[in-house]
Formats: sequence, C-alpha cells, structure tokens
Amino acid sequence: MIQQLSGLPGGIIGFEVTDKVRAEDFRDVVLPAVEEAAQSGEVRFVVVIPEFKGMTAGALWEDLKVAFENFRKWKRIALITDIEWMHHMTTLFGWMTPGDVKTFPMSQREQAIAWVSD
Repeated sequence: MIQQLSGLPGGIIGFEVTDKVRAEDFRDVVLPAVEEAAQSGEVRFVVVIPEFKGMTAGALWEDLKVAFENFRKWKRIALITDIEWMHHMTTLFGWMTPGDVKTFPMSQREQAIAWVSD
C-alpha cells in the first residue's frame, strides 16, 4: 500500500510505503501526483519505506512506467529507509533513475526533505 504524505513543502510530493505494493497503488495514488507535479515543471519526490513486504509484478511495471513517462521532469528523489539492501541497490542502480537520487536513514527524514527542496 502507498499513502501520500501531507505537510510537505510546496513543490514536493511524498509517499509512505506500507504492506505489499500493488499496481493500483501506483495508478491511483502515485501517478496522479507525479503527473500534477510534472505539469507544474518538475518532480521532487520523497518516499518513506519503514519496512518492505514486497510488490506485485504489476506494481513493478507501474513503477517503471511512472519513472519514464515524465523522464525529463524528475529533479530529485529521496529514499528514506533503514533497509540496508535498498541503500545498496540505490547506490548501484541510482544512475538509471531519472533525476538525482539519494538515500537517507529514517532518522534523517527532515534532512531528506530539505535536500529534495534544494
């Protein structure tokens, strides 16, 4: 499940991942927010993942589509998690992600939001 975060500075969209991620999470929650952000100029994105319980194949496909539909609009992405393998995967494959991407531990949530804002 993906829930949109509230209370973020203007121009930033954010989400928290809980439970297993499904295709409808991307279609119904993430995609509309990304499209709205892209229309205003650029996508500045925060994702918080306290724990990861997997994602369906359809969710993986939707994730890829979201990333590439507005490829040039992505500015910064902050991944906030204490899941070590996600930090490593971002380090290895972050170059494939549109825009700048950086990982932060859960304890640095405010720093991550500030980085995305810059």
